[in-house]
Amino acid sequence: MTSPAERYAESKRRAARVAEFPALDDFMLDVGFDLDDFQRAACEVLERGSGVLVCAPTGAGKTVVGEFAVHLALRSGERKCFYTTPIKALSNQKFHDLVERYGPEKVGLLTGDNVINADAPVVVMTTEVLRNMLYSGSAQLKNLAYVVMDEVHYLADRFRGAVWEEVIIHLPASVTLVSLSATVSNYEEFADWLVTVRGETEVVVSEHRPVPLWQHMLVGRRMFDLFHDADAAKKHDVHPELLRYTREMERRLDLGERAGGWNGRGGRGRRWLPPPRTEVIDRLERAGLLPAILFIFSRAGCDAAVQQCLGAGLRLTDADERAEIRRIAQAKVAAIPAEDLSVLGYWEWLDGLERGIAAHHAGMLPAFKEAVEECFVNGLVKAVFATETLALGINMPARCVVLERLVKFNGEAHVDLTPGEYTQLTGRAGRRGIDVEGHAVVLWSPEVDPRHVAGLASTRTYPLRSSFRPSYNMAVNLVGSVGAEKSRELLESSFAQFQADRSVVGLARQVQRNVDTMQSYGEDAACHHGDFDEYFALRVAIADREKSLARQGVAQRRSAANDSLAKLRIGDVIRVPQGRRAGLAVVLEPAAGGFGEPRPLVLTQDRWAGRVSPADFGGEVEVLARVRVPKNFNHRSPGARRDLAAQVSATGLDRHPDRRRSGRSKASPGEDAEIALLKVQMRQHPCHACPEREDHARWAERRHRLERDTDALRAKVAGRTGSLARTFDQVCAVLTARGYLSADGEVSEAGRMLGRIWSEADLLVAECVRQGVWDGLEPDELAAAVSMVLYESRREGEDRASVPKGPISGAVDACAKLWSEIAMEESEHGLSLTREPDPGFVWPMFRWARGEPLARVLASGHNYDADMPAGDFVRWARQVLDLLGQIREASAASPGVKETARKAIAAVNRGVLAYQGGL
Repeated sequence: MTSPAERYAESKRRAARVAEFPALDDFMLDVGFDLDDFQRAACEVLERGSGVLVCAPTGAGKTVVGEFAVHLALRSGERKCFYTTPIKALSNQKFHDLVERYGPEKVGLLTGDNVINADAPVVVMTTEVLRNMLYSGSAQLKNLAYVVMDEVHYLADRFRGAVWEEVIIHLPASVTLVSLSATVSNYEEFADWLVTVRGETEVVVSEHRPVPLWQHMLVGRRMFDLFHDADAAKKHDVHPELLRYTREMERRLDLGERAGGWNGRGGRGRRWLPPPRTEVIDRLERAGLLPAILFIFSRAGCDAAVQQCLGAGLRLTDADERAEIRRIAQAKVAAIPAEDLSVLGYWEWLDGLERGIAAHHAGMLPAFKEAVEECFVNGLVKAVFATETLALGINMPARCVVLERLVKFNGEAHVDLTPGEYTQLTGRAGRRGIDVEGHAVVLWSPEVDPRHVAGLASTRTYPLRSSFRPSYNMAVNLVGSVGAEKSRELLESSFAQFQADRSVVGLARQVQRNVDTMQSYGEDAACHHGDFDEYFALRVAIADREKSLARQGVAQRRSAANDSLAKLRIGDVIRVPQGRRAGLAVVLEPAAGGFGEPRPLVLTQDRWAGRVSPADFGGEVEVLARVRVPKNFNHRSPGARRDLAAQVSATGLDRHPDRRRSGRSKASPGEDAEIALLKVQMRQHPCHACPEREDHARWAERRHRLERDTDALRAKVAGRTGSLARTFDQVCAVLTARGYLSADGEVSEAGRMLGRIWSEADLLVAECVRQGVWDGLEPDELAAAVSMVLYESRREGEDRASVPKGPISGAVDACAKLWSEIAMEESEHGLSLTREPDPGFVWPMFRWARGEPLARVLASGHNYDADMPAGDFVRWARQVLDLLGQIREASAASPGVKETARKAIAAVNRGVLAYQGGL
C-alpha cells in the first residue's frame, strides 16, 4: 500500500504531466484504458510538435498513436488529419472505427471505389489516393496538419512500395508525419532518413508483445512446447523431449513403420501424410486453443481444408451462434442477385460458416470475406483456413495460429518463410483484452527441423529494404511540378538512394583501407636493382597471355572432341584416354542428332557398355580401326559383350604405343611469339637478377590481387551512386522520344494526360489512348480490350487466351504491337518497366459487360480447366472500372471513347460489382 507521501508525489507528477500534455490528458478520458509506455511516449512526441516513427509488434496497439493525431487535428478546430492505409479493407475498417468514435460528420473515406464526406476534417484513405492528391495539387490538402501512415513497412512491397516514399518526400514541410511500422531491425536507418526528408522525427520502439506468445509443434497427435522456458527461447534451445520424439518418428519412418498411428506406409521408402485437419482442430479444441487461424499457402488448399472438415461432419457452433452467423451472412449478401448466389457456391459456403469453419483468401467474393471476418472477430467462427494475405490485412486476431508448412510459393518459386514472415503470421495469435496468452503451432513433418523453427521464432532481424524506382507516371508528375533538375534531387532523397549511399559509405571505406594496404605492400616489394612494378607487370602479362592461350586451347580441343564424336559410326574402334573407362572401345550406336553434346554408345575392352561424352576426351577422337558389330547386337547380353570385347583386344592396338595419340592434342607448334618477346624482356630486366626476387614478387602478387578487388569495389560504388537519377534520365529519354516531354524538359499535353493515369502499364495505356487503339469500340468491347493491360495470369506459362473475333481482336493485336515497340525502346535504354499485356480476362469482361449471367462469365476465364474464382473476377473487374474512369477523363481521348468509357462503366458496375463492401 502506498503512503500518503508517495500518493502526494504521484499526484504532483500527474499534475505536471497534465500541464505539459493537456491534449493527451484530454485524449485519455476518451480512450478508456491506460496507455502502454511506448504509446504514451509516442503521443507526447506528437504533442511536442515532432514527427514520430513507432515500431511495435502486431497487436501491440500502434494505432492508438494514429488516433491521437486525429484527436490533435479535431481539437484545434481548423486543422485536418489524413489517415492512410495500404489496402481498401483496412481503410474501410478504420473509417468505421473513427465514425463510431467521432461521428459521421467529422470522418470521410477515399479509396478509389468510395468517396464519403471527402471534405471532413479527418479522412481515411489508401496511400495511393494521397499520392495522387499530392501530384495534382488537390485543394483538399489545405490545412492538412497530420498524416498517419499505417503499416509504413509496406514500402518494402516490390509492387506498391514506391507510393509510400513518394508521399513521404512530397508532403509539405508543415505536415507532421506519424509512421506506424511492424518491428524492423534497421529502424535507426529508416528514422535517419525520415529526419533528412521530414525534419525532426523521433523513434519509439517496443518489442514487447502485450499478449505473450507461446511456440509449439504438433507431432502426430502430440503437442510439444518448442522451448522449455524463456531462457531456452533466448538461446534458441529446442525442448529436448521434442527433439527426442521427432528423431524417433524419423527412425520409424525410415523403417517404414506406421508413425504415430496416423501416417506412414509400409513397403519401400518413407512417406509422411500430414494429420487430417479435423484431427488438428479437434486437438486445438481439446487444448482450449480455438478460435484459430490455420495458414495454408494456397487458395485451393484453403477451400479443400474446409471441404475436408465438412466431409468429416465437424461442427464447432451451437444453435444461437448458427442463427447469428446466418444473420451476418444474409446481411452481407443482401445486394447480390439470388440467381448469382448459387453460382458463387453460397449455400455450401454458408454451411461451413454455420459450422464455425471458413476459408479466407483473395479468390473469395468480398462479401463472403467480410462475413468471415465479422463472424471471426465476434467469436462465432472458430477455425479459418487462410492464405498469408490475411496476416497483412485487416485486424483479425486469434487465440492460436497454425502453420502447416514453412514453405510458400512467391509467384516464381517455392521459398522458405523468412523470420519476418513467420513473425507477421504468428503475430495474429493472442487477442488483446481477451486472451492472457497467444499460441503458435507448427505442424511437424520429416522436412521440418524443430531447430529451424526455433531459429525463425527467435530471430529479430527483419531489415526494411526500399523498393522505390522511377516510373513514367512519377517522372511526368515530378517534372511537371518541380522541373527536371529538382526531380533528380527529390529522387536522390528517397530511402532507396539513402540505403544505396549508406552501403556506398561502407564500400568507400573498404576501398580506402585497400589503398593504404596496397601502399604498404608496394614498399615491401621495392627492389634496389630497379623498378619492381615494371618487372612484375611483365610477369603478369606473361601469365595473362598463357591463360588466354590455354582457354583458347581448351575451347578448340572441346570443339574437336564434339565434332569427331558426332562423326563416329558403328564398328569404329577408338581410345578413351582417361578416367575409369580408359582403353580401347568400339562404337555400338552413333551419337544421336539434334541439340546437346554427342554421346555415342560404346563397348570397352573390359566389357563395359555405356555412353561417352566430350568430357571423356582431351581433344579430337581418332578412329584407330574398324571391327564388325553383329546386326542385332544386344549390349545387355554378357556373352555378346564378351565376344565383341575379345575382337577389339585382338586388334592389338593396345600393344602399339605409336598408335596411342588419339584423344590428345596435336603436338604444339613453337612457342607463342608474344610470350617469347615478353620472356626476353623479363630476363633482361635488372630486377630479374635480384637474389630476393621471389620475396618481392610475393608482396607484388598480394598487391596485384588487392588492386583487382579494389577496382571491383570502385565499380560497385560508381553503380550505386546516383543510380536512381540515372534510371530517371533513362525514363525521361523514353518519354521525350514519344513526345510526353519536350527536348527542353517541358511536360506536353500528352504528358499531362499520362500524369493522371495510375497503372503499372501507365505508358502503354497513354499510347493506346493517343493512337486511337480503342476508338470505335462498343462499350462491352472497350471494357474487354482495356482489361489486357491490367490482367496478370496467376500461373506462368498459361497458353495465350483466345479473344472474340472482330473489333476486339484488332484492338488486342494493336495493343500488343504497341507494347512490343515500347519494350524495344525500353531495352535500348536499359529499362524493363512495362509488363506484356495479357488477354486472359478479355472473354470474361466482354461477357459481363454484355450482360451475360455470372455463371457463364466465371466459366470463361484464362484457365480453361477451372472456373475463375469469383473474388478474382471482382478484383480484376474493379480495376477495369477504375481504368475506364481514367480513360473517361483522359485529355487525349476522343469524345467518342470518353462517352463509350462512360457507358462501359455503367454496363460493368452491376450485380456482384455494385456491392460496396459494408458501406
